[in-house]
Amino acid sequence: MKYGYQKTINLTFENVNDKLRDSLMDNGFGIITEIDVQKTFKEKLDINYDRFQILGACNPTLAKEALDIEREVAMFLPCNVIFWENKDLSVTISAIDAEKQLSLTKDESLLTLGKEVNELLKKAIDLI
Repeated sequence: MKYGYQKTINLTFENVNDKLRDSLMDNGFGIITEIDVQKTFKEKLDINYDRFQILGACNPTLAKEALDIEREVAMFLPCNVIFWENKDLSVTISAIDAEKQLSLTKDESLLTLGKEVNELLKKAIDLI
């Protein structure tokens, strides 16, 4: 199933981590949440898992616009951007399809914001 935009690149996990954070910031997003899946699974389940990060990215200007339209839209915030290390040491990056996600609201104004968010997330990933 396709939930968003995805790209696999041949950079180290650490390099992607740094470049992705910088690129998101350069495109108006801040990281307001983050989950190190590998670390969490080791601590909570005592299992070894692949390197995998979940970043909660938020563009404050667009988030405010969305909340001004409908407060319940906050259930869809922040936008998740994830990346994981593959067996061949490439890294896959994925960002949520905000338009698809916001289609549940059936509000054209929110769908327009979702398109804008998608363009910015795609640009941030493509710059890596």
